[in-house]
Amino acid sequence: MKDATKRSIIRWIHIVFAIPIIGYVYSPFNQIPNYATPTRFVFVPVLVLSGLWMWKGQVLRRLISKSSAQ
Repeated sequence: MKDATKRSIIRWIHIVFAIPIIGYVYSPFNQIPNYATPTRFVFVPVLVLSGLWMWKGQVLRRLISKSSAQ
């Protein structure tokens, strides 16, 4: 798989998982407890990991390739 395709997939995962967080922020106050658990344990961690991968993924790939070569 090409690097551009991987970046596009990670970018779309990041965008799609950000949509429920926007709904959580702008939902009525009495609806927030319904969205709190999935937002806290699913959407935010995926958003953070995909953001870190887009930001510093090249460093992580370089470290992985060095450790597998040894």
